[in-house]
Amino acid sequence: MSEAERIVVRAATEDDHAGIDRVIRNAFGAEDPAEGEKVGSLWPDVRASGHVLVELVAVADGRVVGHVGISRCWIDARPALVEAAMLSPLSVAPDVQQQGIGATLVRAAVSASEALGGPALFLEGSPAFYGRRGFSRASTHGFEAPSRRTPDAAFQVVLHPGSEDWMSGRVVCPEVWWRHDSVGLRDPDLAFLEELFARQHPPPV
Repeated sequence: MSEAERIVVRAATEDDHAGIDRVIRNAFGAEDPAEGEKVGSLWPDVRASGHVLVELVAVADGRVVGHVGISRCWIDARPALVEAAMLSPLSVAPDVQQQGIGATLVRAAVSASEALGGPALFLEGSPAFYGRRGFSRASTHGFEAPSRRTPDAAFQVVLHPGSEDWMSGRVVCPEVWWRHDSVGLRDPDLAFLEELFARQHPPPV
């Protein structure tokens, strides 16, 4: 039986917070401890800001081995500001990665977001990973990323039944994300991804 088959995905409780924070720091800090500290310090502040809409954990043998957070954002549409949802962060403990836990959490997050009744769930991430799980490029639906430093291919969305054609425009994140400098990418990572995408998608001759 795989790790993904034996885990339980459920809503997080206050008792899970220490385990969640540990998973986030370890997952994001596996290759870069500074990144682990950055994301690890961000999520408790998002939680304290009151913008968390859904927080799910994957638990195996009483241990939190995965986490996904969904928080509030807005679509700055022409007729009105529309509340939507943002998926971030997604974390899986390093010792149980590559076993389907992340995919299980993403599926659960999409279902939970749809149950909220909002029009869409956005994220910044790998189109290869999230594209296989129902996400598509947000710009093709008329959405703009919160930052110009977000590669177009990385800004993705799942539309929910509550979405309407007029609900398009720039997506706006709460202040806490900007305070932690966690919207979009900074160089050299941004330049690297832009160059990689240009090589993978050369302009037509």
